[in-house]
Amino acid sequence: MRFDHVAISGETLQSAQAYVEDALGVPLQPGGEHDVFHTHNMLLGLEDGLYLEAISINPNAPGPARPRWFDLDHFSGTPRLTNWICATDDLPGDLTDLGAAFGTPVSLKRGDLRWRMAVPQSGRLPFENCAPALIQWDSDDHPARRLTQRGVRLLRLTVSHPDVTALQDTLTRNLVDDRIAFEQGTAGLSAEFHTPHGRRSLAP
Repeated sequence: MRFDHVAISGETLQSAQAYVEDALGVPLQPGGEHDVFHTHNMLLGLEDGLYLEAISINPNAPGPARPRWFDLDHFSGTPRLTNWICATDDLPGDLTDLGAAFGTPVSLKRGDLRWRMAVPQSGRLPFENCAPALIQWDSDDHPARRLTQRGVRLLRLTVSHPDVTALQDTLTRNLVDDRIAFEQGTAGLSAEFHTPHGRRSLAP
């Protein structure tokens, strides 16, 4: 498993976009719409092959036949960093190792991009949504390579949870990344970035 991207949720895409652009001081690029879950996003290319997405329910799309990913059906309040996503080259194998709570693969597409995402039936990831979502890219290309670089680099993602030891033990068999820090505390995520305007953060 390897760190792939982070997701900032909003009640509307416009609010999520504005939150990120105000916090980091750089513009986002258009993403697109997602079938199956009927969401849409805006994107920001990060250094080191990562990217950031601002995401929300698409009000112009029909209701999905199942709960939306990232627990978006229950999202409310101000925009915030809600999820982190890790890529794998063996999604079924990693899911066998991590357990059924991490979800089952759902085949997705946007334009010519193809991928599978592990999504729990409830839409909510383990450890109060603090565990990463797992993705396997089935296209030759990756979204980060298509995005304009704005001089933004993720320095640290901090994952906080009351039972952080169990969360960390669950993941460290499959994931090693010095940018990811685990702390005991209230369930939530925060991130620090280097930007053209200095050090900036996305925090609750």
